[in-house]
Amino acid sequence: MARTLKRTAAFTALARALVSGARGGPSIGKRLAALPRMFTATARGEYDGGLRVALMAAATAYVVSPIDVIPEAFLFVFGLVDDAVMIAWLAGTVLSETERFLEWEKQRDRVVVV
Repeated sequence: MARTLKRTAAFTALARALVSGARGGPSIGKRLAALPRMFTATARGEYDGGLRVALMAAATAYVVSPIDVIPEAFLFVFGLVDDAVMIAWLAGTVLSETERFLEWEKQRDRVVVV
């Protein structure tokens, strides 16, 4: 039951994030363009997205890696379900983290160093 609620909350957040671009939030293009800057700022230690960015990279590597073919070969439906869940989580995380990063960039630009 608790697991179902967590999944429902994750998919609701994903749906909200997708719609927010049409309602004044950052567009998908701006979010995707922010990814390289976010990775660079995280690597330099300027942005505090370390663990989240690492998990996003690991999830991407898992989905595109040849090792992921093994579950599909033996457990066809379940192998595809794990990919679907991972991609849904990754999409939601990328959307929320890029929005957070873009807000961080705005705040950083407002700070004047004397």
